[in-house]
Amino acid sequence: MYTPQYHAHSQQSQPSYAPVPHSYIPHNLATTINLDEEVKLADSTTERDLLDDLAEIYSIIRTLDGLEKAYQKDALPENEYTEMCSKMIKQYQHILSDKNVEREFGDLDSFMREWDVTCPRAAETLRAGMPRTEMYAPQRGTAGQAGQVAPVAAGPSGSLILAATENFITFLDALKLNYVSKSILHPILSDVIQSVNKVTDKDFEHRGKIIQWLITLNQMRTTEELSEEQAGDLAFDMEQAYNGFKGIIS
Repeated sequence: MYTPQYHAHSQQSQPSYAPVPHSYIPHNLATTINLDEEVKLADSTTERDLLDDLAEIYSIIRTLDGLEKAYQKDALPENEYTEMCSKMIKQYQHILSDKNVEREFGDLDSFMREWDVTCPRAAETLRAGMPRTEMYAPQRGTAGQAGQVAPVAAGPSGSLILAATENFITFLDALKLNYVSKSILHPILSDVIQSVNKVTDKDFEHRGKIIQWLITLNQMRTTEELSEEQAGDLAFDMEQAYNGFKGIIS
């Protein structure tokens, strides 16, 4: 695991547990410092665990970005990408379920700025909370790996259309029943987009709004809830997406 180096930060941006630069050590303490002694980044087990968790998040972001690049270059099978990506997303979410880590982490954008990480592919995946294979439908009838031509798939079965329709209705019903927490809505919306992708790879009207709301919900804290205005906007957008979906399969 790659551990980020804790340096190159301004005095203002240093976390409370960061070591104080030598130039700021009071003169009367300078004579007590043993330059051969190992410098500790943390003074307690709690602080050390926090640093380890932040380092693990850093490692996940960098590793996930490499995985995304490999998948984009068709360098690994889709099922392997999906399995590995899902595992890293779960690890990332599990680490952030700790309130101390979540508080120090802030949000993904600020964390990446703090540690000078430029990983746009990983950031997009982590914001949505699911692999690209589940966010976007695979293109049908295109060339496969090693120059092989993938067979043109037949039209979607009635059972797949029914499943997607039921997921849309379930999500809209949840909003009507005033379920507005991330913990309830994000899993159902994930089911919506995954079931839709099994039916069609066409970019129907307002499909993009499903992805936008997946990202919005996934970036919320676990116990956070949508405001009344947000819930109304979400219901409106999903009604439009549902109508767009029905239009393309009719």
